[in-house]
Amino acid sequence: MPKVTIYTRQFCPYCSRAVALLKDKKVDFKEIDAGMDAALKSEMVRRSGGGTTFPQIFVGEKHIGGCDDMMAMDRAGKLDPLLAGA
Repeated sequence: MPKVTIYTRQFCPYCSRAVALLKDKKVDFKEIDAGMDAALKSEMVRRSGGGTTFPQIFVGEKHIGGCDDMMAMDRAGKLDPLLAGA
């Protein structure tokens, strides 16, 4: 299973939804609170190719976007294979 990284910020409802989906799927993930840390936010923007909204989600080194993007992938049946490394 590829490593999942999610950049979040406090009090972000989209971050909470994304984290809840990952927990529901029993996915091990690394959560990085970048909301108040300029260096971490800069890292997030660089890694995502310019994404400045929260959350920004990565499966391995692949940027999959934000919460809405991940939810759409899940509805389309594309998230589980990606998380499984297929």
